[in-house]
Amino acid sequence: QVQLVESGGGLVQPGGSLRLSCAASGSFLSINDMGWYRQALGKQRELVATITSGGNLNYADSVKGRFTISRDNAKNTVYLQMNSLKTEDTAVYYCNAIISRRVVIVINQQYWGQGTQVTVSS
Repeated sequence: QVQLVESGGGLVQPGGSLRLSCAASGSFLSINDMGWYRQALGKQRELVATITSGGNLNYADSVKGRFTISRDNAKNTVYLQMNSLKTEDTAVYYCNAIISRRVVIVINQQYWGQGTQVTVSS
């Protein structure tokens, strides 16, 4: 079984910073793309940032220049550094990963973390 476990959410004032972490555990061959998505109350889940195994980055326009995604392949962990937080960043943040596993043949499967709440409020 593969699990993604997130940490680092919480309550922060506007203009503040938070760092989210997501660690993958279990039996797998490799981790391909990793990313962060978020879902605000009453809205659809949206992409925040992704990073490929080769280090290529992609950000939503709303977070460019404020958020930074990174990964530590040795620790099977992806991070999201969030600076200059705004009230509109309030949401549940979900970690996502495309992971290769050998189940008779090698397959790529998408996994999600359980989500971590980020609340930006004064």
